[in-house]
Amino acid sequence: MTKSKIEKNPSPQFVLTQESTLAILRSLGYGLLILSLFDWIATFVPSNFFNPAWEFQTIGAIVERVPVPLIALALVFFGELHSRNRWEFPILKLLSWLTLLLAVLFILMIPLGVSNTFRLNKENVAQINNISTQQISRAEQLQQKLSEATPEQIDNLLKNRGASLSGKKPEEVKNELLSQVSKAKAQIKDQAETTQSLRGLSLIKTSTKWLLGALVSALLFFSFWKGTDWARL
Repeated sequence: MTKSKIEKNPSPQFVLTQESTLAILRSLGYGLLILSLFDWIATFVPSNFFNPAWEFQTIGAIVERVPVPLIALALVFFGELHSRNRWEFPILKLLSWLTLLLAVLFILMIPLGVSNTFRLNKENVAQINNISTQQISRAEQLQQKLSEATPEQIDNLLKNRGASLSGKKPEEVKNELLSQVSKAKAQIKDQAETTQSLRGLSLIKTSTKWLLGALVSALLFFSFWKGTDWARL
């Protein structure tokens, strides 16, 4: 009987303790929101819009930092209207609508992120192809010079490198050098293909992680908006 009365009628000290705990949690929430705001502002400074690399990295930075504002909002909205100060009501209403805005923004990040992923992959492929083309071009020039070189020029080439014919015929050495250049050209092509594959895979993995994170974040912000209709009354 006594236990039932205590449960139905909590002591004033318990109520005060509960209210103090709510105040601490909400203060922590407001503080984390302010810190998140500073962090997001720093992410956008300096800005470089329409640069796919900057936009892609910025999306990633925002998604990586989103747990803090989500936790902050949960703390701020905790307890709904119980034990609220008068100044909190307009802030709660504003934050409630802000969660809807953030949900929309995170949804819009997804197509932007997909577009930037394709653009960055295209740029990476072009850059790797450009480098490999230059290297192959230099190899082909060397190959052409070796093909046209006389036995004396082959001998001089080896001497300039601190080597000698070592009893081999100049034509034999010439064929060996041409074979080495041909292998080098094949290695350049293989290395370019491998680099393209690895960079593309890394880009896709990172993009998938961030875009799925943006989707989950959008759903969570929308759930905050839907669950805080009491703050918009």
